[in-house]
Amino acid sequence: MRELIEITDYNDERLDIFARLNETQLRHFYEPDGGLFIAESPKVAERALAAGIRPVSALVERRQAEGEAAPVLERLGDIPVFTGDSDTIRALTNIPMTRGLLCCMERPALPRVEDLISSMKRIAVLENVTNPTNVGAIFRSAAALGMEAVLINSACADPYYRRASRVSMGTVFQIPWTYLENTGMEGGLPYVRRLQALGFQCAALALRKDTVSIRDRRLQEEEKLAVLLGAEGDGLKEETIDMCDYTIKIPMAHGVDSLNVAACSAVAFWELSGKK
Repeated sequence: MRELIEITDYNDERLDIFARLNETQLRHFYEPDGGLFIAESPKVAERALAAGIRPVSALVERRQAEGEAAPVLERLGDIPVFTGDSDTIRALTNIPMTRGLLCCMERPALPRVEDLISSMKRIAVLENVTNPTNVGAIFRSAAALGMEAVLINSACADPYYRRASRVSMGTVFQIPWTYLENTGMEGGLPYVRRLQALGFQCAALALRKDTVSIRDRRLQEEEKLAVLLGAEGDGLKEETIDMCDYTIKIPMAHGVDSLNVAACSAVAFWELSGKK
């Protein structure tokens, strides 16, 4: 078993990343280069490590060091790993630990949109989805239900935020993703037009009258399809919907008009992945 560093001084500067820096500060830790993020739980850290993401330091509850977290600790290499009982760690971080492990990791570089999706057939696109829980749940559905990549705009919650990556069960490190603004295309075209120029038909999930059923055969038959989902409450912007090739509705019962965006994504990805 690896040697652990017992927490004896809450003011130890090496603990700042767990105790005194918020997620925005971690994101900009190495500016102008990439920053840091916190992976919470052995499962999330394990999937990040499997994706080749480099760990910086870790914090583990003593009881978990020989339990669920043990296999992950053995994969962390020569980095500092701090430990204490659950009360000590709760006092330090002021958060309830999930499965007793926090791992600070370096943010990987993200690819350009064009490079990422050039050979893909089914992608998910998120516009202004600001709730980290919903972003994490959408990534988990995308990974499980046949989407090949996720594109998000910069107004969305960061998929590497602790809650988003935890809710995703680490699938944010398994399914490729990048920002819609991360593009090499010139001319400042709206992102829907850029996707269409790359050969994708764009399908907007929206509450409008000019919709087709999500079961419409044309959707399944499209060679390359981008499924667009918008903000909680407001949905996609009107100008975004107007540019799309399809506006899709999910049939509802009992007078319900819509689903939460994360639930909507699961239905849409299942129906439109083309892999059933």
